[in-house]
Amino acid sequence: MKNVLSIQSHVVYGYAGNKAAVFPMQLLGVDTWALNTVQFSNHTQYGHWKGMVIPKEQIGEITQGIDEINALHECDAVLSGYIGAAEQGAEILAAVEKIKAKNPNAIYFCDPVMGHPDKGCIVASGVSDFLRDEAMAKADIIAPNLVELGELTGLPVENFEQAIEAIKFILSKGPKIVLVKHLSRVGKDASKFEMVLATQSGIWHISRPLHEFVGRDPVGVGDLTSGLFLANLLNGKSEIEAFEHTANAVNDVMSITQENGKYELQIIKARDVIMNPQSTYKAVKIA
Repeated sequence: MKNVLSIQSHVVYGYAGNKAAVFPMQLLGVDTWALNTVQFSNHTQYGHWKGMVIPKEQIGEITQGIDEINALHECDAVLSGYIGAAEQGAEILAAVEKIKAKNPNAIYFCDPVMGHPDKGCIVASGVSDFLRDEAMAKADIIAPNLVELGELTGLPVENFEQAIEAIKFILSKGPKIVLVKHLSRVGKDASKFEMVLATQSGIWHISRPLHEFVGRDPVGVGDLTSGLFLANLLNGKSEIEAFEHTANAVNDVMSITQENGKYELQIIKARDVIMNPQSTYKAVKIA
């Protein structure tokens, strides 16, 4: 069994951060060690929340505690997501370095949550700089959305071709895999939800239905996507198989969420399709 140290946010109510990633990874048979960067009552898109940012020292202390029981070498990957304060960044990279020293095959998956004020996603000052200037070069896998793709590269991403160039730029900076979780307005078809996977071997595109929600779209979709893709890779799937399973499982989760008229992701209700998606969308190689 594979093990992931998942360092990201926790919400008590609803699904975002570790709440959206841990259970789905466990459903796929990957043991997930949740280390929370914040603990909030609910995710920030509600516009009101209570809670606190976890002191940065906790990341190092908890990692050290796992090491002191001689278990750190069992960690196969570190997944980082929402960071509560820029100062947590150095602690996360130190944890990655420590784990890789114990297990040279361990990978670092960076989900570079940079915030999207228009959608109510708020991140602390300095977090985006850390992700761009430090984390990106250390990551084996990085999974930006369209906004984050532009922020990471400083390049324009006003159309599909520019998005591909930005992806290639990131590949040149160190990551071995770039997973663009949502192409949004620069996709090939505005009526679809589109994703791109890029490796040194090529670039693949996948398109699935775009689910329309009344009022607000669910939060945590990116966290779910990153967790599933990583778990699939750790389970031995090829990059393309992992990409397709992830896209199809997330599509089924979105369908169930929409059918139930809910705002929060219906991850529990969708547990069966997370393991065995009913959708069968295929990735197409484009470069």
